[in-house]
Amino acid sequence: MTQHIPARPPAQPAPAIFTPARWTPVRQRNFLTALYRSGSVAQAARMVGMSPSSAHRLRRRLAGTAFDRDWGNALALHAQAMADPIATQLRPQAATRR
Repeated sequence: MTQHIPARPPAQPAPAIFTPARWTPVRQRNFLTALYRSGSVAQAARMVGMSPSSAHRLRRRLAGTAFDRDWGNALALHAQAMADPIATQLRPQAATRR
């Protein structure tokens, strides 16, 4: 008498692995550039695929580092460029073409 061996169930596909977005060095650099251009943390964070709250958490975590200083500098340079009507070449979003 032969013994019946049940067939294996079909292999299930591996579940999709969700990899959350991370603040990589490239993403941080792109965020700071976007922050300089827009002057808006919310807009800059969205431009790099992150949330404004995660950007603020990152800044708090990196307080006193180059990222923290560059964040402040980006906002200051944006404000300075927007306030100076003569310095159009410095304006992040107001570049004019003729």
